[in-house]
Amino acid sequence: MSDKPAYIHHVNFPTTDPERTIEWYSKVFGMKYIKPKSNTKVVLMTRGNFDLHFTPVEEMDRMAPYHFAVEVEDWEGFLAHLAELGIRHTRVITRPENNSQFCYIHDPDHTMIELVFHARRPYPPVPGKAEPAAAEGR
Repeated sequence: MSDKPAYIHHVNFPTTDPERTIEWYSKVFGMKYIKPKSNTKVVLMTRGNFDLHFTPVEEMDRMAPYHFAVEVEDWEGFLAHLAELGIRHTRVITRPENNSQFCYIHDPDHTMIELVFHARRPYPPVPGKAEPAAAEGR
């Protein structure tokens, strides 16, 4: 028996426009919409390795400075992807203690999303679940 959580299954955010949210998260993060099997109005999105849920609301409460962070595998490639989509990001900051990089974007409801990149972190970043090449140090 373990008292340690395995991982965060999902987080839930408000959305004023479910269709726009589905389209945006599909384009930006490659997430897929999962149609609920119940009569819930919650938007269920998955990437396979993480899920996001969005509850429809009439009016958006300001969420800043609250945010969530997404680790990306290819920093330059992801920033180029954002540029192709016309999505602006804040100035990129490099943390000197570990050379990680981060910046922020906002979804259409202004939810703040931190993008993070750790060049030395193996992918997938789940202990014991690394692909053979990554586990062997290749």
